[in-house]
Amino acid sequence: MTLSIRNQIPGTVSSVTTGEAMATVKARLTGGQEITAAITVDAVKELGLVEGTAVRAVVKSTEVALATGPVAGLSIRNQLPGTVTDIAAGPAMATVKVSIAGGELTAAITRDAVTELGLAAGSSVVALIKSTEVALATV
Repeated sequence: MTLSIRNQIPGTVSSVTTGEAMATVKARLTGGQEITAAITVDAVKELGLVEGTAVRAVVKSTEVALATGPVAGLSIRNQLPGTVTDIAAGPAMATVKVSIAGGELTAAITRDAVTELGLAAGSSVVALIKSTEVALATV
């Protein structure tokens, strides 16, 4: 299957915690970071997710926020440090490519945010992704 979603990062399931209807699945990405996905228990069963399953974490670029450093006191589970490699800005929106250990993320943010954060190629950032916005695909 081919997707228009740019962010597809390979990893391996490190844990699965199931609840009544929802589950949290943690995956160790190829760069060593951990990402958490909140998905349905049905999806866990249908995908056969267990510790050791090879997966791709899939995230739309519009669901990636950027900060200029780690953020404390926040419910967002996924904070991936990286470096800005490219910015393509239009009149209103921009796409920001961020190199992370083991891959690359693209964030779609406003042009104003790029300016206010002082982002440029080489800037250190932290990509913030809510666990409910991370989908998993088996490899």
